[in-house]
Amino acid sequence: MRSILTQLVRAPDGATVGSSDQDLLCINTIRTLSMDGVQKAKSGHPGTPMAMAPPAYALWQNVLNYDPADPLWPNRDRFVLSIGHASMLIYSLIYLAGVREVKHGTVLDAPSLTLEDLKQFRQLDSKTPGHPEYHHTAGVETTTGPLGQGCGNSVGMAMAEKWLAARFNKPGFPLFDYHVYTFCGDGDMMEGVASEAASTAGHLRLGNLTWIYDSNRISIEGSTDIAFTESVHKRFEGYGWHVLEVKDANDLADFETKLAVAKAETGRPTLIIVHSVIGWGAPKKAGTASAHGEPLGDEEIRGAKRAYGWPEDQTFYVPDGVLEHFQKGLGARGAAASAAWKALYASYATEYPDLATELDEILHNRLPAGWDKDIPVYEASAKGVASRQSSGEVLNAIAPNFPWLIGGSADLSPSTKTNLTFQGAGAYQPPEWNGTYGGRNLHFGVREHAMGSICNGISLSGIRAYCSGFLIFSDYMKPPIRLSALMNQPVLYIFTHDSIGVGEDGPTHQPIEQLVQLRSTPGVTMIRPGDANEVAEAWRTVLPMTDRPSVLILSRQNLPTLDRTVYAPASGLAKGAYVLADSDGTPDVILMATGSEVDLVVKAYETLKAEGVKARVVSMPSWDLFEAQPKSYRDSVLPPEVSGRVAVEMASPIGWDRYVGLAGSVIAMQSFGASAPADQLMKKFGFTVEAVLAEARKQAGKAG
Repeated sequence: MRSILTQLVRAPDGATVGSSDQDLLCINTIRTLSMDGVQKAKSGHPGTPMAMAPPAYALWQNVLNYDPADPLWPNRDRFVLSIGHASMLIYSLIYLAGVREVKHGTVLDAPSLTLEDLKQFRQLDSKTPGHPEYHHTAGVETTTGPLGQGCGNSVGMAMAEKWLAARFNKPGFPLFDYHVYTFCGDGDMMEGVASEAASTAGHLRLGNLTWIYDSNRISIEGSTDIAFTESVHKRFEGYGWHVLEVKDANDLADFETKLAVAKAETGRPTLIIVHSVIGWGAPKKAGTASAHGEPLGDEEIRGAKRAYGWPEDQTFYVPDGVLEHFQKGLGARGAAASAAWKALYASYATEYPDLATELDEILHNRLPAGWDKDIPVYEASAKGVASRQSSGEVLNAIAPNFPWLIGGSADLSPSTKTNLTFQGAGAYQPPEWNGTYGGRNLHFGVREHAMGSICNGISLSGIRAYCSGFLIFSDYMKPPIRLSALMNQPVLYIFTHDSIGVGEDGPTHQPIEQLVQLRSTPGVTMIRPGDANEVAEAWRTVLPMTDRPSVLILSRQNLPTLDRTVYAPASGLAKGAYVLADSDGTPDVILMATGSEVDLVVKAYETLKAEGVKARVVSMPSWDLFEAQPKSYRDSVLPPEVSGRVAVEMASPIGWDRYVGLAGSVIAMQSFGASAPADQLMKKFGFTVEAVLAEARKQAGKAG
């Protein structure tokens, strides 16, 4: 295989172009801290921090508009390390820059990371985990590691800046003009989510976004020649990006020039391709896969330090003057910029008090007063309405009173009913596409992967984001949903077409195992409402949840609207499960269901009641909310002494044994679906009142 090395792999004197001795000292401090951290942990990725220390240093020290003393400053530039495996790079930067600690939204007079924290890299309960984690380490803007996700997050952050600027900036008050910088690598370029995100950014003309692509042409299996030979340059030009190249990662002068050109290009996002040698300076491993995903080893580290002119036997060595140098550059520049912004905001609050109040609510993750005052109440109706339809109506009742609730779909809003239709909602588009960056309807195109990661980036910027699609396509969105939960981000995922009730579209579009997947993801609240009033209560329940993502599971087919003068109020949804209908005394059988199947068990209940069978109906729209209730409440809904139980759900039966017990019955899907009209599918797969009655009578017989 041909060599992919186009630069020196060793570190001769003066190899870092355009740098002073102090610059080079700082760069080599970043390199050696990264090497030492990985070596001490006996695990990690040293090669990328060694290669990309010069551009990382140049960006942070000389360009980034960021105040280490206030890492929550709203108009700070964002730095995203999409190549999260290179986490020692950002940890070293956070330590050297003196970023302050943050706890519960308050900046403390203490460092985010100490030298001792760097020594605890990848250790239990340390502040320097294997990949950067948002909220865990102050200075980390988003959790990264799954390649491509950070790229998508950065697009969302750039979109958020455009939206905030459109809504809040006024003449003489440029409150928001921050830039988003992302370090990405060959792995990101190969992942589809990054491609989707890049295509979106190009269409939206996000001139406030710069990706810095570390093109070292090495992956775990070796040279990327074995799998990745395309022209990234041409691909991004095709996306509508402004593409620049830096031939040598060590050339600080060229890199900073390219950063200035990127910042000046306000009509397109910019990709700066930086050619580097992974593990630069290591005598034997530079430019090889072994510098990527494993410690270098003591001998190789000594050789690299020798090449850098570094004390070979010292570990975690920070020369005198390095910390002070960062404070004179990034620290002083950031402090001045944040102080000027805060003075500007104080004047802004006097001139635009209502907007300042709104912005304060965004920054402190609060809901606006009266956000839920127009949520509708639905009259009883045998015909009913699809829960996707009632959800759309509730959304459009809430959104005018919740100005920073924005979102859209993956080209499916006519089907998911998530388009905001009130006057002034507008489409989020650049002026060239007849829109405005202040629009609240986001059009993601057929890009589910990127949609979720973009919404995480929007949410990380303080704006409440929702996105939507068919439930079957949540398969495309598992990574961003999981990361929403890891980061405690209140993104709302709206999934419609929730069962075999989809009908003629067939098994490719009929979800079976998706509910199990979502229910099993820690930190995710999932709600599958059974009628229009449960839908309304679902919205009322999830929007105040600011520490977790929520998922609404909605139907395509109509759901009868229950008469709440006969059945229990839908407000019981807030507890996850509640007694919808009951018998006198202890029931002989409990019928449980979610979503469209609630109507089935209600009809079966009415027949059983007429027959003199003591039955109870429990609507269970959210298992996780139910599990969060005290045991006393859970036992009041599902009395342990009642063993006769039937659960009905048009999905996988996995998990229902928790509620029906080993002796109970579950009417669920045991296979994929089929293509046919929905009513025929209900009969074929046993979702009929007759089938429910048959199982209920068997279970009730145990009580006698």
